[in-house]
Amino acid sequence: MASVLNVSAYLFTRIADPGAVRDVLRGRADEVGLRGTILLAEEGINLFLAGDETGVRGFLDALRSDERFAALTAKESWSDQQPFGRMLVKVKREIIRMDRPAVRPAAGRAPSVTPGDLRRWLDQGHDDAGREVVLLDTRNAFEVDYGTFAGALDWRIERFTQFPDAAAAHRDQLEGKTVVSFCTGGIRCEKAAIVLREEGVDAYQLDGGILGYFEHEGGAHWNGDCFVFDEREALAPDLSARG
Repeated sequence: MASVLNVSAYLFTRIADPGAVRDVLRGRADEVGLRGTILLAEEGINLFLAGDETGVRGFLDALRSDERFAALTAKESWSDQQPFGRMLVKVKREIIRMDRPAVRPAAGRAPSVTPGDLRRWLDQGHDDAGREVVLLDTRNAFEVDYGTFAGALDWRIERFTQFPDAAAAHRDQLEGKTVVSFCTGGIRCEKAAIVLREEGVDAYQLDGGILGYFEHEGGAHWNGDCFVFDEREALAPDLSARG
C-alpha cells in the first residue's frame, strides 16, 4: 500500500512578511521530515509537499491555524516513494509568475465551476443556459502533450507570462461562448480567468484544477495523463503515478 501522502495547495492571501513566514514553515517542515517546495510571496502561498500522513496533515493543520491561511484546501494523492529530493521554501515576487501586477486574485477571484458541473456540461454538450462550452488549457505546451480534456483549446504557450497576450490575440475565438480555463491544480486558472474576463470573455475557472477534477470525476472527457512537477512525472486520472 502506498505510504507517502502527496499534497498540493495554494491560496491567494495577503502576506506582509513572507520572509518571516518562510523561516517558520521551513522549521516546521524539517521537524516532521517533509520534502517538497513552498513558494511565498506578498500575494499568497503555493506548496507541494510529501511525507508520512501524520506529518503532512499536522503541517497543514498548523498552517491553517494562521488566519491568513485558514481557507487553504489541499489536493491529495499517494505514492510508494518520496517524489522530492529535498525541502525548499522560497520567497518570490509571485507564487505563479504572470508579470501582471494588477491581476490580484486575493482582491476578487473570477467565477468558478465545480468538477461535477463541468462534467454535466460536457455530458450534455452545453452549459445550463444552452451555450457552447469551450475548454481552455492554460498550461505550457509540454504539459498539455501529456494529456488534456477532449477538444480543449491549446495555444501552445511556452510559459505562463505569455498567456495575457495569447488571450488578447484569441479573444474573438471565444466571444459568445462559456469558457472554462483549467490547469493542474487551479493556481494558473485563478489569474487566467481574470485576464480573460478583462478581455470581455465569459470565463470561469475549474475549481481545484485537473487534479480536483480527477478526484471527483475521474477520467471522464479526459485523454492521457496529467503532468506534475515532481519525480512522479505524471498522474493518471485515478491519481496513481505514471513516472
